[in-house]
Amino acid sequence: MKNNYIIVDKSILPDCYEKVITARASLAEGKYRDVSEAVKAVGISRSTYYKYKDFVFLPDDFSPHRKAVISFSLAHETGKLGEVLGIVYACEASVLTISQNLPINGKAHLVISLDLTEAKHSAEEITEKISKIKGASGTRLVSVG
Repeated sequence: MKNNYIIVDKSILPDCYEKVITARASLAEGKYRDVSEAVKAVGISRSTYYKYKDFVFLPDDFSPHRKAVISFSLAHETGKLGEVLGIVYACEASVLTISQNLPINGKAHLVISLDLTEAKHSAEEITEKISKIKGASGTRLVSVG
C-alpha cells in the first residue's frame, strides 16, 4: 500500500482536490449541516466530493506526532479485538481512541485512531495487517497525518 501514494505540488492538480479537502474540513468543523451545503459553498458537485473524499489529504507538517485513523468491520467473536490490538502493539503504535458500534448480524464496525510517532510500520502496513485478520472486512485507512 505504501507505493499507492505520491507527493505532488497542488499547483499542478485540478482545483477540485483542494475543494474536496476544504469541504470535508468544513463538515468536520460543523460549518455546514450536510454535504450538499459544503460542496455548494466550495463549488464542486456531490459526485466529485464522494469520488475523492477518501483519497485526498493534506500533510500535517506542523505536528510532531503522526496519526492514523482506520475503519473496519470485525466479527463479533471472542479475542478478535485483541488480535487487532496485538497488531498495533507489535507495530509499536499507540491507540488513541477506539470506537466500536454494537454488533449487528455478528459484526461490529470499529474506528481506531493511532499515534504512529514511535511506530515501526507505516499506517498502510498496519491497515494491511488488520485486513488479514479472519473476520475483518471493509478495512480502510481513513486518514493519515
